[in-house]
Amino acid sequence: MADASQYTIPYRELAEVMIKYLDIHEGFWSVFFKFGINGVNLSLNDSPFVPSAIVPILQVGINREAEMTPLTVDAAQVNPAKGASKQSKNKTKK
Repeated sequence: MADASQYTIPYRELAEVMIKYLDIHEGFWSVFFKFGINGVNLSLNDSPFVPSAIVPILQVGINREAEMTPLTVDAAQVNPAKGASKQSKNKTKK
């Protein structure tokens, strides 16, 4: 069986991974992408140059939301706090 060369992950699962990585235990969170835009003159396959846009992804993150939506994850469900002692330790680190 061949090794996989590409994996995809749904937005909600990406939000869950980031919530766990950031050790967040409360709130509703969704994934966001920050895009940039640049204009260039571009020629593909020796065709004439044409004005074009390049849209890079500058940042990927999670954003706190006021309520649940189809793309939102509840941190309390996917990464519940393991006890008050752990939460108090996190507050002192900040």
